[in-house]
Amino acid sequence: MSNNLFDEFDTVSAAQWKQKIQFDLKGADYNKTLLTHTREGITINPFYHKDTYKHLDVPQGPDAFKNCQSFYAGNERLAGRLAKDAVKRGAESIKFVADRPFDYNILFKGLLNKKIPFFFQLNFLKADFIKELKDFLKGNEVYFNIDLIGNLAKTGNWFFNDQKDHQILEELLKDTVETHGILGVDVSLYQNTGAHAVQQVAYALAHASEYLNYLNDLVEQGSLSKTDLGRSVKQMLFTFSVGNNYFFEIAKLRAFRYLWNLLLKEYQLSYSAKIYAQPSLRNKTLFDAHVNMLRTTSESMSAVFGGADFIGNLSYDAFFKKKNEFGERISRNQLIILKEESNLKNTDFTKGAYYIEELTYEIALRSLEIFKEIEKGGGFVKQLFKGVIQRKIRESADKEQKRFDAGDLVLLGSNKYPDPDERISKDDLELYPFVRKRFSKTLIEYLIPVRLSEKLEQSKLSQR
Repeated sequence: MSNNLFDEFDTVSAAQWKQKIQFDLKGADYNKTLLTHTREGITINPFYHKDTYKHLDVPQGPDAFKNCQSFYAGNERLAGRLAKDAVKRGAESIKFVADRPFDYNILFKGLLNKKIPFFFQLNFLKADFIKELKDFLKGNEVYFNIDLIGNLAKTGNWFFNDQKDHQILEELLKDTVETHGILGVDVSLYQNTGAHAVQQVAYALAHASEYLNYLNDLVEQGSLSKTDLGRSVKQMLFTFSVGNNYFFEIAKLRAFRYLWNLLLKEYQLSYSAKIYAQPSLRNKTLFDAHVNMLRTTSESMSAVFGGADFIGNLSYDAFFKKKNEFGERISRNQLIILKEESNLKNTDFTKGAYYIEELTYEIALRSLEIFKEIEKGGGFVKQLFKGVIQRKIRESADKEQKRFDAGDLVLLGSNKYPDPDERISKDDLELYPFVRKRFSKTLIEYLIPVRLSEKLEQSKLSQR
């Protein structure tokens, strides 16, 4: 007797399932009734079957993700104290955001003995300071996230100019210790600006490809050793924002991991993509803001199943409050619960799931097509200067915004079931939560992150 309970049942083919569904539709058109067409150009079927689904050999993800908590390093003493407290309460890695050089002796006092990874978001480029910081943190796992192209896309300008920026980067890449990641690729900017899943993966590849070509050129010129090239690529960190389209977001990260592995083979390299994932800001709402906690839970789960190495959650009010101990504690505990109580550690849970496997395939296929188009057009930076990337993202963002404005894309508490008694005044906003356009001169049109509910929220605030 077989131990497999399903052996006693006859197998049902994909054709039989479809025939049964069409019978139950009682004459309604199968394609019009049950097929869903997405802005990525992907058609979602009503069912998936082992006879027909397509899949890819996605590289193995991490054994378990590490949660991360972010702090602004403007006040080194305060940021250091808060970081130590966060580690004491379960944070497994720490990220510091800085707009200027800081006193790292004060910031890291009592932190270096924790043996945890550190991340930086440095909104400046100063070679001497970063070199000192590298030496100071030599025995630690550190990701500096130097992203010249990301800064260009975000601000419209280089830090200094193209030549000087790359000269500084070249200095920083030399003699890098194995546990240090110098380069970063900020894909989150594209998601928060309105790019869809396929575009995000394609732009991540094209963005990173610029760095691969640059590193390869340095090696050929004799300016960089092959060892430094290997370390730089191995420790390159990709920062993704994860949206609310649960299965698509899982497939997005899986598709990128597959394509990154494919791209590296062209350079005779083989490293897994290191991914830092965080919830998107695009779907977060000012009104009924506590619902954002539900959104970030779902998005964090997508990040886990997608194979993120590190996940940095967002406080539900992060975009309009400077500091909220309650919100930050909840955001940290959400990840701890997912990992320790729900036991969502291993990313292989989704392996073999027909729907997710086929979504991964479809996203990878379409992303690769866009990537090839960008490369034919001269590469990612050239396409930014031509305005092609900006135009494509704007087209995608406009479609999504129209769906939200029409009520087809629902954000609870905003355009669906709003609380009529909720009162928010402008005095409650410690941070300005809406788009601020800059009027300084730029080399290119820069990308502007926009939340979907901004226009509706501004209208509500103006009525009060």
